[in-house]
Amino acid sequence: MSKSSDNPSGGITRRGLLGAGAAGGLVIASGGGFAIGKSEAETPDPAQESVPFNGVHQAGITTPAQDRVHFAAFDLTTTDKAEVKALLKAWTVAAARMAKGEPVGPDNDTPLVPPQDTGEAFGLGPSSLTITFGFGPSLFNERLGLKSKMPAQLQPIPALPGDELDPRISDGDLCIQACANDPQVAFHAIRNLTRIALGTAVMRWCQLGFGRTSKTGAGQETPRNLMGFKDGTANILNDDKEALDNFVWADSESPDWMQGGSYLVSRRIRMLIEAWDRTFLQEQEKVIGRIKDSGAPIGEKNENDPVNLEAKAPNGGYRIPMDAHIRLAGPGDNDQEKILRRGYSFTDGFDTVRGQLDAGLFFICFQKDPRIQFVPIQARLGKNDRLNEYILHTASALFAVPGGVEDQDGYIGQGLF
Repeated sequence: MSKSSDNPSGGITRRGLLGAGAAGGLVIASGGGFAIGKSEAETPDPAQESVPFNGVHQAGITTPAQDRVHFAAFDLTTTDKAEVKALLKAWTVAAARMAKGEPVGPDNDTPLVPPQDTGEAFGLGPSSLTITFGFGPSLFNERLGLKSKMPAQLQPIPALPGDELDPRISDGDLCIQACANDPQVAFHAIRNLTRIALGTAVMRWCQLGFGRTSKTGAGQETPRNLMGFKDGTANILNDDKEALDNFVWADSESPDWMQGGSYLVSRRIRMLIEAWDRTFLQEQEKVIGRIKDSGAPIGEKNENDPVNLEAKAPNGGYRIPMDAHIRLAGPGDNDQEKILRRGYSFTDGFDTVRGQLDAGLFFICFQKDPRIQFVPIQARLGKNDRLNEYILHTASALFAVPGGVEDQDGYIGQGLF
C-alpha cells in the first residue's frame, strides 16, 4: 500500500485508501449501488462524514445518534496515577486520529514488529465515528488518591425496584462509548483502544448495539425499538440549548474538571419478546401510552401531538392509563426533570436457561445530576410501570463524562489529573 500524501505522519488514512479507489471514476453511491463517471462532489459518500473530536463537550452526547454503538467498561490493573494519566493521553491521541478516519498511529515498515493499527477499518472512512470517555465511581477510591475529587453527582446508583443486575456486566473504572454508522468502524475503535490499555486496564464488559432507539439530532426521524414502538419522541434535541443547559451539562455544582461534561447512566434492559409478541395490540398500546402505528399519544392523531395526561376515557378512567410508560417516564410525573436518551437495540443470541431470545434495549442517558434525574425517574418506573411485566434490568453503570479536549495538546480528563 502506498503512503497517503495528505497525512503528514506518512501513515495510510482510511480516507486516503477510499479516495484512491474513487479516483478511478467508480464511486459507491449512498443507496448501495454504483454510479459510473460521477465525481465525489456529485455523490457524497456518508462513509467519509466525520465528527470533530476536539471541542468544549465530548462528541457522542449531542451528536446526531449514529446507527451503531460499541460500549466498553474497563477495570484498572495499576495503582500508579502516572500510568493512568499516560493511558488517557494515548487514548486521546488515538481517538482523535480515528475520528478523522486515520489509523491509530503511523504505520511502521518493520515486518517483525506488530503494526500499530489492527487494519480492519482501512478503506471504510470515519463513518461519523465518535468516541466518548467516562470515569466510574470506583476510579475515585484510595488507589489513585482521587477520592477528594469525586463529584457528589457520581454517588453509586442505589438498588432500584425490579433490578436483576449481574455485577459481571455492570460498573467499571473507565468507559468508552464508540458510535458510528459502520459497525466495523465502531468495533475497530474499541479493539484498538483496548489494546493500547494493555498493562494499565482490562475490559470488564462490553455491549454491541444496533438501531438507535432515540433521536438526538433535530433533523432525525424517531426510530422504533424492538417492541415496535417509536422511541424517544420527546427526547432533548441538540438544538435546544436551554434544555441542554438545564438538564444535560454539568454546572457549578460539579467540580471544575467536570465543566462542559455530563453524567452517563447505562442500563441493559432485556425485553421478554416472546411474551410481548403474544400480547393484544390494544394492551401493548396501553402499556406504552402511544398508538403503535403512528406513535401518537393515545387519543391523538400525530406523533408530536401534546400528551394530555388529564384526558378521560369513556369508561371514566384516564385515556392514558396511570401506569402507562409515557406517563411515568415523562417530566409531568417527575418534577419536570428530563434526561437526554441515546440508547440502542441489542441482541446477544439465545438464552438457553429461559429458552428465549436475549435481546432488548441498551439504554444510555446523559444528565446534569443522576441523583435528581435518572434515579427518581427509574425508581418510579420500577414500582409502577406497566411495562415491567415485559422487561428485566440486567446490568447498570454510572460514569462521569468530563468536558471535551479543546487544546490540541490536551487529553481527556486533564483537569482531574
